[in-house]
Amino acid sequence: MLDIKLHQRPQVLILSGLDPSGGAGIQADIQTVTALGGHPLPIVTCLTVQDTRNVYSATAVEAELVAEQLACLAEDTPIHAIKTGALGNSAIVDVLLAFISNHPGIPLIVDPVIKAAGGGDLADQSLIASMRDKLFPHADVITPNGVELVALGRSADAGIAASALLQSGCHAVLATGGHGSGPDLTNTLFRTHSEPVEWIIERIGADYEGEFHGTGCTLAAAIAAGRAAGLELDTAIEQAQHFVSAAIAGALEVGGGQPVPDRISRPQPQ
Repeated sequence: MLDIKLHQRPQVLILSGLDPSGGAGIQADIQTVTALGGHPLPIVTCLTVQDTRNVYSATAVEAELVAEQLACLAEDTPIHAIKTGALGNSAIVDVLLAFISNHPGIPLIVDPVIKAAGGGDLADQSLIASMRDKLFPHADVITPNGVELVALGRSADAGIAASALLQSGCHAVLATGGHGSGPDLTNTLFRTHSEPVEWIIERIGADYEGEFHGTGCTLAAAIAAGRAAGLELDTAIEQAQHFVSAAIAGALEVGGGQPVPDRISRPQPQ
């Protein structure tokens, strides 16, 4: 009989929705964390009717089931980072908050998913308020795109919107520029009592107006993988951006809508 030497990878607890197209949501998170050397611990928060073009409906999983899954995992395995995507409803936010209060100190990366790229809703006003008022103050960083930042920060000016979120208790806001236009995109990290840090990145895929299915999920999951591995936040963000750019450069044609980043067979991040 061969001896087996067991080893452990950085482990990322993921709470996100299921996208049947496999382009976004929990599959994107699982692929990203795995590709970056981590082990995903996935919990599905909502089921969607979705393709590469849009989200048409979403149904939250029972919050009690999510609570049971969290409790079961916590008794069995270490958790080195937490990443959230679409959370289904405010009851699931409350379940996650209770879990965090019992397991402090774990880096929490929040992708505040409100709408799909095609415009479909993934959060009602109760969920948005619960994330903004209760969850964000516990996050290591939140990663809103331009549309989400305006809605959450209640201003069309990114700096003002980010400042409002910081004043409400958020530790850091990474405002992503993927939904903009032009040859480059800018991701900006805002923190209290610190000057903003900007990363200017070449926009890939002008033929698709720079829009890909699941890039926000991929970026946030990659940051979580970096934090789980012990990287400082800025370094984790830089690694994540390299990963996303490489995944987009080799994007897959899955359906008739947006291309899907290839998170598996692509060059390793620099």
